[in-house]
Amino acid sequence: MLQAQKRPVHLYMEANPNPNSLKFVVNFMLADEGVSFDYPTAESAENSPLAQELFNFEAVERVFIASNFVTVTKKEELEWPEIQDFIRDHIKQYLEAGKPAVTVVLDSDPLFDENDSETVKKIKGILDEYIRPAVEQDGGAITFHSFDEGVVKVLLQGSCSGCPSSTVTLKAGIENLLTRMLPGEVKSVEAEGV
Repeated sequence: MLQAQKRPVHLYMEANPNPNSLKFVVNFMLADEGVSFDYPTAESAENSPLAQELFNFEAVERVFIASNFVTVTKKEELEWPEIQDFIRDHIKQYLEAGKPAVTVVLDSDPLFDENDSETVKKIKGILDEYIRPAVEQDGGAITFHSFDEGVVKVLLQGSCSGCPSSTVTLKAGIENLLTRMLPGEVKSVEAEGV
């Protein structure tokens, strides 16, 4: 039987605009570039053994995994100094054991669909190139949802979900950029499922 290879794990924590979320950054990739996994409940985490374990902590309300980080959202009544070391140590030990963060293998690029209209392809390209890196920096993700009659709908995940500043980010940042780069095509941007 093959034994999991122990690997050196360097992990640090980063605050983000959502006071209930904390970003745990590691020194290697946990998911493919541009792919993210959002687990709002323990039941939704069937393809992430790491998220399932984190939900064993009563303080954990949501887990989000992307590129080289895990964003954990805590219950509002707790303070990070009370729980952050336990969560950090658990993630570190889990990854040091060589266990996978997620068990999903994607066989196609989830971002692009050959059936997309030219406008949708442009919107997805702008989201991926200009907006996704900034949102990931804050421990979250943005995903294209739909485009209809000038209205772009996006999904905000990770630390962006429930973040007090997400509305400002959506309107002042994302909507401003898309309406400026695609004038006449994009009129507004809305968050879906927030």
